[in-house]
Amino acid sequence: MFLPPQALEGVRVPALYWLSGLTCTDENVMQKGGAHRLAADLGLALVAPDTSPRGPEVPTDPQGGWDLGPGAGFYVDATAPPWDRHYRMHSYVVEELPALLEAQLPLGQARSISGHSMGGHGALVAALRHPGRYRSVSAFAPICHPTACPWGQKAFGAYLGPDQRAWADWDASLLLASAAQRLPLLVDQGLADPFLESQLRPADLAAAAAAANHPLELRYQEGYDHSYFFIASFIDDHLRHHAAALRAPD
Repeated sequence: MFLPPQALEGVRVPALYWLSGLTCTDENVMQKGGAHRLAADLGLALVAPDTSPRGPEVPTDPQGGWDLGPGAGFYVDATAPPWDRHYRMHSYVVEELPALLEAQLPLGQARSISGHSMGGHGALVAALRHPGRYRSVSAFAPICHPTACPWGQKAFGAYLGPDQRAWADWDASLLLASAAQRLPLLVDQGLADPFLESQLRPADLAAAAAAANHPLELRYQEGYDHSYFFIASFIDDHLRHHAAALRAPD
């Protein structure tokens, strides 16, 4: 958690939830994101949950992979055993965590959501599945079409089971067609990202947004890769995007 100075003065402040990517923890954005100074000026709290459950009782990838299990929760509510007992990161991020924080800290009920890579996928899906819960949404290099990329297929096959019809509820590119709220999507994508074509597939998101007439600002950034140097370079644009929505009258 980061609370801006306004929260120490008794003001209930809006919150930006940040979802990190594969293998990350809350520390990645808090240490490398460069968001604190402008967030303080804008009066935004920053909430950075972990990317998955952790602990000795939590299942891990039986093949020893880094893209399944701890650090790779994919922000879904798992339905297939053994993952269904612990891996319910979507409900945790969208429902449990905000309720806890808003009851204990000087946070208002104005929320926005953003994230990077797997977390960008999680942010887009959270906003699309819960109209009215967030004032704004953005993403850096999100996994845009997980049902059509190796990372997503592996994770969804484990967490959700082999029936691919159930996967569509967790794919931003597929959810756009039936989105009940037309929140403008702000997405930044580095053109030097090694995962651009095979895993992230922003062109699929753009095509889906065009077909659904859903507002999308997709910005390709020349020379930037998948790292937090990329995020730190453009985080201010995203903070201002969210602050404008969070400050708007109800």
